[in-house]
Amino acid sequence: MAEPLVLLPGMMCDARLFGPQIAELSAEFSIMVSPITRGERVEEIASGLLDELPARFALAGLSMGGIVAMELLRRAPDRVTRLCLMDTSPLAETPQASTAREPQIVKVRTGQLQELMRDDVLPEYLGPGPFRAEITELMLDMADALGPEVFVRQSRALQRRRDQQGTLRKCKVPTLVLCGEHDALCPVKRHSFMAELIPGAELRVMEGAGHIPTLERPAEVTQALRDWMRQPLILR
Repeated sequence: MAEPLVLLPGMMCDARLFGPQIAELSAEFSIMVSPITRGERVEEIASGLLDELPARFALAGLSMGGIVAMELLRRAPDRVTRLCLMDTSPLAETPQASTAREPQIVKVRTGQLQELMRDDVLPEYLGPGPFRAEITELMLDMADALGPEVFVRQSRALQRRRDQQGTLRKCKVPTLVLCGEHDALCPVKRHSFMAELIPGAELRVMEGAGHIPTLERPAEVTQALRDWMRQPLILR
């Protein structure tokens, strides 16, 4: 029996981010989705998760979920049996990106979360596929369900995140690095760099997808995850 698969959603997302994958893969694997909504530092979020997660688990995170996944790997490498990083980055936030979050936080605190997500955030997320409108609506629903306080906490955590290049260099488990070819936030080049940091990592680029390939190219991402979960575990 394969180890359980833990999925970590991106910023302002819940389990619906992985809806197609959960529907397909839950017949084959035990799956749990863990929230990354509790804490103003990535370290604090990861620490809380480690108290709840199984003793050993496969770990997949998208965007901010990938950032938390790298912190889990750094803290508890003996508990992570395999790693999948999707549309994410191992780098600390730049001062420019950190500064750009401040007006967003002000907007959200004045009741403009939906406007911010719809007008400023989501247009950057999606590739040119046919389901942009439907995915945008789902993303807005998820953001609305989580609410403004979660947006502020997650923004603060991203501003303060550490560089994880050293963590990835020490990674000794089967690793899949996956991204959309049109991801403007975390470009393909960043993922090539990540895959080169991790010994034996596989890079998969989803054609036609942007930052949310789990919803933009669901069948392809599901198959990539299935292949990764079926890889034999490397002996340490």
